[in-house]
Amino acid sequence: MYELLFWQYLEEVYLNHQLVYEALIEEETVEGLEILPVQVILNRIASVFATWEKVDENSWQNPKGKGAFQVKTTTQSIQIDCYGTEGKTMDKLVSVMEEFKCALYDPQIPARYDEFHEEEE
Repeated sequence: MYELLFWQYLEEVYLNHQLVYEALIEEETVEGLEILPVQVILNRIASVFATWEKVDENSWQNPKGKGAFQVKTTTQSIQIDCYGTEGKTMDKLVSVMEEFKCALYDPQIPARYDEFHEEEE
């Protein structure tokens, strides 16, 4: 499994990304993060992956190849767990989230990719 996590900071807020990640996966509320339009984001993911088989409300699998992913949400974050998913599929998911100004945090590295800074903290 490869985990992707997305959130958006309030303007002028910079926090320790690893601590934010740890709080979000525990479904804690984090001061300084935007409230996300979760249903709108889920609808957009469903639209972009309309050719994929929808396994359940928040899971998709590729009917023409390998790969599947599951979306978990809080009011402040979108977590996408990828299973055997190709890089181009993950890039598509990142692009969808960028539409909502939610930068990727990759806990495997760990690094956050946003317009403010791209180094670890």
